[in-house]
Amino acid sequence: MNIQKRLLEQKCDFYRQFQANLMPTVDESKIIGVRSPFLRKLAKELVKNGEYRDFLCDLPHKYYEENNLHAYIIAQIKNFDECIEHIERFLPYVDNWATCDILRPFVFRTHKKELVGHIEGWLESEHTYTVRFAIEALMLLYIDDDECEQYIKRVSEIKSDEYYVNMMIAWFFVTALAIRWDEALPYINEKRLDEWVRCKAIQKAVESRRISDTQKEYLKTLR
Repeated sequence: MNIQKRLLEQKCDFYRQFQANLMPTVDESKIIGVRSPFLRKLAKELVKNGEYRDFLCDLPHKYYEENNLHAYIIAQIKNFDECIEHIERFLPYVDNWATCDILRPFVFRTHKKELVGHIEGWLESEHTYTVRFAIEALMLLYIDDDECEQYIKRVSEIKSDEYYVNMMIAWFFVTALAIRWDEALPYINEKRLDEWVRCKAIQKAVESRRISDTQKEYLKTLR
């Protein structure tokens, strides 16, 4: 199957420009303009037919949509070890927030204990989107755990000059405030975060529907 040809057949110039505007880190010439529903459908087809392995090993890809397709395929791999192997191979090639944020393997939810060690390794990476991916995994899978406080503390200790890392730290704390208010609030109250991250977390929390009006009013006093 010529996957690149199938993607090029779905080209939409309007959507291509829309995507380019959202992702300043991606060269516009690398964007085809393929909508996400098609990519998800193609990923399911490739996984079902077992035709995905050669594509996953063919790195680096040329187009942004190939990377997104790659992420959608990895998300469906049911074997945890195989999934981790492909993630490790793919992460160094992730070059934008969108591809990073759609890389959400379903198998992670049933292997949280085994996953923690891998996340810790990713947090130590010097690659922006590997760190962002790790923070997002903690946000999606561990904030509601009984041991959530250790993960909140771990994310609070991350210091970075990278916008896309700091933005994900802020989102992490918005989610933590929504789910674990009592555990997360001291990090905002006591200014344990980088000031930019702290202010962004407050801003996004105040805008969030997951935060109560009473909580929002209190957060506004902390600006």
